[in-house]
Amino acid sequence: MTRGETSGDRRNLGAAKQPRGAILLRLWRYLGKNRLLLALAIVLSLTANVLALLGPRLSGQAINVISEGPLDLPYILNRAGWMAVVYSISAGLSYGLSQVMIRLSRRVVRQMRRDIFARLVQLPVGFFDRYQTGDILSVITYDVDTVNQSLSADLLQILQTLVTVVVSLVMMLTIAPKLVLIFCVTIPATVFFTQYITRRVRPLFRRRSAMLGELNGFVEEMMSGQKTTRAYGREGAVLEHFDEKNRQAVEAYTEAEANGTIVGPAINCINNLSLAMVCIFGSLLYLSGGIRLGDLSSFIQYSRKFSGPINEVANIIGELQSAFAAAERVFGLMDAQPEPADSPEAGVLTGVQGDVALDRVCFGYTEDRMILQDFSLHAKPGALIAIVGPTGAGKTTVINLLMRFYDVQSGTISVDGQNICQVTRESLRRAYSMVLQETWLFHGTIYENIAYGKPDATREEVVAAAKAARIHNYISSLPQGYDTVLSDNGSGISKGQKQLLTIARAMLLDSAMLILDEATSNVDTQTEQAIQAAMEELMVGKTCFVIAHRLSTIRHAGHILVMREGRVVEQGTHDSLMAQNGFYAQLYYAQFDTYA
Repeated sequence: MTRGETSGDRRNLGAAKQPRGAILLRLWRYLGKNRLLLALAIVLSLTANVLALLGPRLSGQAINVISEGPLDLPYILNRAGWMAVVYSISAGLSYGLSQVMIRLSRRVVRQMRRDIFARLVQLPVGFFDRYQTGDILSVITYDVDTVNQSLSADLLQILQTLVTVVVSLVMMLTIAPKLVLIFCVTIPATVFFTQYITRRVRPLFRRRSAMLGELNGFVEEMMSGQKTTRAYGREGAVLEHFDEKNRQAVEAYTEAEANGTIVGPAINCINNLSLAMVCIFGSLLYLSGGIRLGDLSSFIQYSRKFSGPINEVANIIGELQSAFAAAERVFGLMDAQPEPADSPEAGVLTGVQGDVALDRVCFGYTEDRMILQDFSLHAKPGALIAIVGPTGAGKTTVINLLMRFYDVQSGTISVDGQNICQVTRESLRRAYSMVLQETWLFHGTIYENIAYGKPDATREEVVAAAKAARIHNYISSLPQGYDTVLSDNGSGISKGQKQLLTIARAMLLDSAMLILDEATSNVDTQTEQAIQAAMEELMVGKTCFVIAHRLSTIRHAGHILVMREGRVVEQGTHDSLMAQNGFYAQLYYAQFDTYA
């Protein structure tokens, strides 16, 4: 798709605002898929924390014996021994809990990434035309890892906090209910302040994730175009642009973190005030004979265990907000609308003859700008249709509509008399072979890349396709031949060779229709002539649609459509169009003068 035919510049993948409850529920569903690990984590957390909370009670009993006499050394040693036992077991269980949570979070992340990628392969082509690739990758990597960190660390902390707070509160109520009234003041203050900060910082963390995604998108875009950048000497301008994006990301990160870290010190101050009040009123209660010294010691320890976790949770409020912002982007990508499902009545396109008709088709990537207007075309089986015209005329748009990468706003497209909206997309697309101007090779052997559309192809079929594409001799010259592994989109071979491999891939498919979108644009003239001869054999009996900018390559086409501003302004053979001395002739002579 050319720049003139897209829906506009690519946008940043924003995060749809979702309630925290909805996010937690969706995360809980992921956790619920691993019930055994989750149940084990809950049991370990409960046991480890309850054992650890027995320590203050045991120490208080020992202090009571020491302070009130007579000194019972065996009893004191017994309490100390039990303290060592419960703390040791608690530490071991806590370590086991950490291991369980790591495995649990990794399983969740693996499933989450799988679900995201599964949704990506279901999304329409238009989605990837609108959003930056780097921003999408940022969701799969950075945002998912941020959620994982929250699951493996923050969630564990919250689980332990819940157990500690509840058990500590029960213990304090059994020791001195009157002193517990102090927390009726400090806990509401903590809750209200935390809610206030949460509402304030959550948009900041949302913006931080968006800025980091935008930065990743810019880096990905610049890395893919580094040769052009250097050829035009634009390194300085690119660096300045990167500095600006980097500055925005850093400022967003700093603002979010700075506001998120306010919570910890503030809550710590409130908790220290509660401890001071416990010590003061506890001392008065002890002096009046309302509490024993050992019990007061136990109460103070439980008060620290009660307020300490609350302070720790406050300290991770920033991390939780970051996790919520990341989860919004993750779930936002998961919730992106997939390509519309085939209608229940859709049939499978079989026995394709290649009779293609477009009747009064209107289409635009945006409603306010139509690309095709009342476009009609009829390609009989075996016909060679060449589509030419200036950039932005709508040539590639026609191909997008034929393949149902987009659906028309009005009008109909049919194959063998069947409306393509009434057949399955898979069967429609497999009826075509396609070679695009932008080549795509994946990490794998040359054999696997050629056989991509036909995984069960034999070695003989792959070799035959490579010979027809005039690439066999080059492949045979490689040390591993067809078993040579390509990486990084075939970075070790030339653009022309990559184009020939994609042409061989298309030749391997036994399809009734063929689409060539500037298929020979990256090869030299001599190679182009050889490919044209091979293409003529390949095109026999197939309905072919050829988009070409070099008009000399389609002189032999049986029918040429000349497009201008979304309309067919001329059509016919090369000779008849030249005889008209119209727009086609102007394009042809302009190219002839250019190449001359």
